[in-house]
Amino acid sequence: MEYPVRRALFICAALIFAILGAGALRGLLGGQATASQNGMEGTWTGILAGQLHLVVVITKADNGELGGSLNSVDQHAILPLSNVTLNGNAVRFEAPRVGGVYEGELKSDGSAISGTWTQTGEPAQPLDFKRGAESGAAVPAAAAEHTPKPIAPLFNMVIPISPTAFQADGKWNLVYELHLSNMDKWEYRFTRIEVVQRDAAQKTLATFSSSDLDGMFVHPGLPNVGRTSKLMPGEFGAVYVWVTFDSLAEVPAAIQHRVSVKIGDYPEAMSVVTAATDVIKKPVVVIAPPLRGSDWLAGNGASNTSLHRRALIPIDGHAFISQRFAIDWVQLNPDGKTYTGDPSENKNYRAYGAEILAVADGVVTEIKDGIPQNTPGAKALAVPITLETIGGNHVIEELGGGLFAFYAHMQPGTLRVKVGDKITRGQTLGLLGNTGNSSEPHLHFQICDANSELGSEGIPYALRSFEVLGKGWGWKSSEAHGDAVKHEMEIPTENEVVRFEAGGR
Repeated sequence: MEYPVRRALFICAALIFAILGAGALRGLLGGQATASQNGMEGTWTGILAGQLHLVVVITKADNGELGGSLNSVDQHAILPLSNVTLNGNAVRFEAPRVGGVYEGELKSDGSAISGTWTQTGEPAQPLDFKRGAESGAAVPAAAAEHTPKPIAPLFNMVIPISPTAFQADGKWNLVYELHLSNMDKWEYRFTRIEVVQRDAAQKTLATFSSSDLDGMFVHPGLPNVGRTSKLMPGEFGAVYVWVTFDSLAEVPAAIQHRVSVKIGDYPEAMSVVTAATDVIKKPVVVIAPPLRGSDWLAGNGASNTSLHRRALIPIDGHAFISQRFAIDWVQLNPDGKTYTGDPSENKNYRAYGAEILAVADGVVTEIKDGIPQNTPGAKALAVPITLETIGGNHVIEELGGGLFAFYAHMQPGTLRVKVGDKITRGQTLGLLGNTGNSSEPHLHFQICDANSELGSEGIPYALRSFEVLGKGWGWKSSEAHGDAVKHEMEIPTENEVVRFEAGGR
């Protein structure tokens, strides 16, 4: 297998930044050495199969628990790690999103790890890591030895789009981002963010501690190595927030945020309550499924850590997350694989050639055709990825009410509609393929608020009905136990395996 780490199946922010400039990724290997030379914390670099350059960052939470991320630099994909352990000299961590497990042995001087990488359905491969170096080490913000008592926290917080309440997995949810800028001369460490109801009591709805924030905080344009929930003077960060409620009645009409921050080396945290943001509680758009049949896996679907969720992409001078609720639909075989036989042949993938269906009545506002198909697992895509080719052959449909549906990666020459066509729910738009930024046949689907696959904001939606059969890459219908669970008026969450109603309604 030429790419042991599964490529992203979607239009991702990392690839956009590769188009616009990959300096942030290259910067991972520069800077000063880590301070933790004999433990696992720090940056580790390795090469898998002689071609995939990997950067692993291991962090330690306040409670001593290890965590981290794996950056497959050549594939522009960053994966969270789980179950990171160091028992004696035995190292182990998992990358659950791709079914990967690494096991190795840390050298006594802490300079290297020797071990093997295994991935679902693939043989083990040797993989050694050397202790790397952290980049982005900042020059001290001020010459003073200690930070005097601040007058007030000098950061700016913006919520770029008001959250819309929607249902998933039997819960009601609010999903949005906090854009934070440090306008002070001191380092800021955000230690706690509370979501509170806008009323006199300011009831707390959710609390995110320092360790929570480390996993929610990103630094666009900069490597996250050693930064966690810190902002240096002049830096910008984004915090990805997901708040869950048991019922719609519990969802407030407006929210505020109580933000606690440590400033420089001043010993006490300071807190502020930010301005209110309205919550949209009107019903989301209800759609029919874009595909028929069973065993469809919602790859990179709704979750707070999926790569679609975090695809913050600047288009024409404004940063959007058009893929906030996007799904990459792939279809599993009974053995849990997406293909049979030779994995380099598109025709061997179960999803290949499936009819892509209009999710609602609407009007076609954009199409793209003529982009050749990719070879699964190849070292290069069929065409260079640009803003024009990233979605491959695709259709954009205006649904009304300022909403648009985007269907991507179709087979060339199979589109059955043209711009201006009025289409009806369930109408075939084209056939599922493997074009644009795609590593295997799948349908990338999203709903957004503008006639642009990237220059828009992703909006939640609800499928009238679907059944959840299981969950996870490699889920095997041949080994499934228990009954399917019917969901109504919800969006599927990441990696759920579903069956759509007969007739595609």
